[in-house]
Amino acid sequence: MITVQQRQHQMRIIAFWLFAVAAMVFAMVVLGGLTRLTHSGLSMVEWRPLTGWLPPLGEAEWQRVFAEYRQFPEYREVNAGMTLGEFKGIFWLEFIHRLWGRAIGVAFAVPFLVFLALGWIERRMIPKLVLLFVLGGLQGVLGWFMVKSGLVDRPDVSQYRLVAHFALALVIYAALIWVALGLLAREPRPENVRSAGLARLAAVMTGLVFVTALSGGFVAGTDAGFAYNTFPTMDGQWIPDGLFAGDAPYLSPFEDITTIQFVHRILAITTLVGVLALSTAALRSPIAGRARAAAVLLAVAALGQVTLGVATLLLFVPVPLAAAHQAGAVALFTIVLWTLFELRPDRREVARVRQSPRTTSTEQVA
Repeated sequence: MITVQQRQHQMRIIAFWLFAVAAMVFAMVVLGGLTRLTHSGLSMVEWRPLTGWLPPLGEAEWQRVFAEYRQFPEYREVNAGMTLGEFKGIFWLEFIHRLWGRAIGVAFAVPFLVFLALGWIERRMIPKLVLLFVLGGLQGVLGWFMVKSGLVDRPDVSQYRLVAHFALALVIYAALIWVALGLLAREPRPENVRSAGLARLAAVMTGLVFVTALSGGFVAGTDAGFAYNTFPTMDGQWIPDGLFAGDAPYLSPFEDITTIQFVHRILAITTLVGVLALSTAALRSPIAGRARAAAVLLAVAALGQVTLGVATLLLFVPVPLAAAHQAGAVALFTIVLWTLFELRPDRREVARVRQSPRTTSTEQVA
């Protein structure tokens, strides 16, 4: 029979493992952004899930891979005349991106099996972790489904598939963080009960940060960041001409560059205002130290993210700033998740407080 201290030690190890996998997912998202920004994502025109961890070996293999790439639209319409050396430059980034995805799978599966064999993983956690592994596999399939959309008629992936790929990455990332935080959770605190209203606001802001990040995916997927490179107006207009134009206005937030950028700006500003309101309300309430730290970091992260976004826009989307802006979106999402976790009411404590008046009344009658 293991002691409470030993069990807590096991839970900490599992939590740190999940945090490590989440950090790898974070890096994967940044790598994915770099492959898109450098137009490297379509350099690998075949998908070999089992054998694709090996790069081309030898000159003949490089020539074969390069010849396959030259048969597709990106070479003909964007990179015509590219040399083998130039091709290697974009190939390696996409190769590392895919290899890193496989490494995440190994980093999750092997420790999971070890912890399972040791009996460290509680029975109720097993389905959650298995589901996470399955979602990771589906993410790889979705990534190839996205790449295929750029190998048909035009050298651009579908923005819908791009955003779906990004959304699933964030869902997996959030689940890893949330489960790990739960394993490290301290004993219930009475002050958490008084944070119920803040927790609801934090939940709303978590959803808004998620939606804003996805709207940024549509900006990236349509290159909308290269238009209207002024702020706060869009080329001198607060509300630009041509919003929700076309035969299907309901598709404009996903397909029309003007509307896509306008919607992203509105969501980003709304998110910033909401985050600052949440942070201010949290800091004015009697919450514990970790929750206060999360509230401060949340406000700083939101201000930094908006600053990065404006700078990226004004400077016509330089690769380093654009990559930092995407990383900032994931960082902001991480902190708002942490804030939500810290502000959530503890169900057991809430139940105890709700039942206590009834208990007192019963005792008084007795």
